[in-house]
Amino acid sequence: QWRNRNKVLGNRRAGIDPSKNAVKYYQKLRKKHKRITNIREDFLQKITTLLAKTYQHILVENLNIKGMMANHKLSDALSNLGLYRFRELLSYKQECFGFLLTIVDRWFPSSKTCSVCGNIQLMPLCERVYHCHNCGQVMARDLNASINLENWTKNADGL
Repeated sequence: QWRNRNKVLGNRRAGIDPSKNAVKYYQKLRKKHKRITNIREDFLQKITTLLAKTYQHILVENLNIKGMMANHKLSDALSNLGLYRFRELLSYKQECFGFLLTIVDRWFPSSKTCSVCGNIQLMPLCERVYHCHNCGQVMARDLNASINLENWTKNADGL
């Protein structure tokens, strides 16, 4: 794109037609973008179908994606993931495959809570290992959060 930045794109108001090279270039670019979009959509369709066929109960955290997109270091990776589309596909496949989809509250401190003793402590995003100051448990942050989500369902069933 940088090499082709000077191509004449045209202007309808001024009556300038786009150059033929610009038209050819943007058709190629459009094809590449469409291919990437199709690859991402195919992946999301296949992974949600696999999850829907494999598991009877799926928990999804209701994350603040808009707030996470404000972080310029995370925004590019998050926008490429298609988290909203993932959740949307799981919702409609819930009706087709008959599994239970639970949306966990956004404010549930899944990664800040110790899965062993229940101690809640501050966890900045840069820390990838959970060290409990109360019981001394050391565990990967994501594994700890997944165990807490599993315990959340047990607590929610009891209510």
